[in-house]
Amino acid sequence: MLRIAIVGTGGIAHEHMKSYLALKDRCRVAALVDIVPGKAERFREEFGLACDTYEDHLDILPRGDIDLVDVCTPPSAHAQISINALRSGKNVVCEKPMAASLEECDAMLKARDESGMLLSVIAQNRFRRPIRDLKALLDSGIAGQVRHAEIDSFWWRGRSYYDLWWRGTWEKEGGGCTLNHAVHHIDMLGWMMGLPDRVTSVLANTGHDNSEVEDLSVSVLEYPGALATVTASVVHHGEDQKLIFQCEKARISAPWACFASQPMPNGFPLAGSDEAFEKQAEEFLASLPPLPFERHTGQLENVLTAIERGEAPAVTGEDGRRTIELITAIYKAGSGRMPVLLPLKADDPFYTADGIRAHVPHFHEKTASVMEQAGALTFGSDLGEKEKKST
Repeated sequence: MLRIAIVGTGGIAHEHMKSYLALKDRCRVAALVDIVPGKAERFREEFGLACDTYEDHLDILPRGDIDLVDVCTPPSAHAQISINALRSGKNVVCEKPMAASLEECDAMLKARDESGMLLSVIAQNRFRRPIRDLKALLDSGIAGQVRHAEIDSFWWRGRSYYDLWWRGTWEKEGGGCTLNHAVHHIDMLGWMMGLPDRVTSVLANTGHDNSEVEDLSVSVLEYPGALATVTASVVHHGEDQKLIFQCEKARISAPWACFASQPMPNGFPLAGSDEAFEKQAEEFLASLPPLPFERHTGQLENVLTAIERGEAPAVTGEDGRRTIELITAIYKAGSGRMPVLLPLKADDPFYTADGIRAHVPHFHEKTASVMEQAGALTFGSDLGEKEKKST
């Protein structure tokens, strides 16, 4: 039975807790930490837990009965809490984004290597069947080489979203929608295509005058033989999120859709899709094994299994760092209004959190700071639904 300490008991911690309850035959939450007085106790009562509560994560580090520290705090605290936990001999799973800078990511990886403990970064969408299927289909080569990827990370957040104390500042949130919303889709793109060679980007704040950070970014990523476009937004009504890959032989996407054009002798497309290709793709996807758990539960189950077996988790610290490197390149490109080459080096001004804050645009001043907000969290569109044939 693995024992877990959750650090940070805000909205996302509730999703983690539901996952641990689904896996209760293998783990139990033994400690809760939150810097807001009384918040951890309310979380404990809400879930009927028999565990200790703390206001400082340092207080759990001497405990020898904690196997896994689950970091669910605002992004600015991810690195230091993770490093302290790893150095105290505890495994760590850290919510996205991994950290506010590449320097912090590298410090986390160093602490993992020196301690010999496990470090995983949350990327729960990899554990959704539509995303797993899309990755498998790309890897199979059935569709041929990718020529263009369209990543639509469309979200919508009202003005009051940035009233929460840690949101809307470069210091506490680390960035805007590119870092804290599109991180999901940028992770999926990196998982499927790796890092590009060059990034061009534009950053803007078009609808949240109470926030320093961007609420919209549009980027072009250059890969060998392919381009990708990434739009990160919290101003898109309807949150119509998509990952579309235009490949050599077909267009495939999540939500699932497939269209394979065939040429006439003059090069113009025949009407309709190649049904033989569609059948081949559908048969391949049907052959893939089912996922016993999805989303956060799928990833946290994988982390528990990795600890039990002494294996690396499916989503590693290096995976989390790759996502931060691409997001950092977007911020550098958008701030400097010039293309950015990858990889970024340690002497780059954007390698550190201080360097990022010194160079990024501050669009507006934060005008409110509340400790808690009422209301449920939403997690974006259902990528499991099929697209209409007309799209």
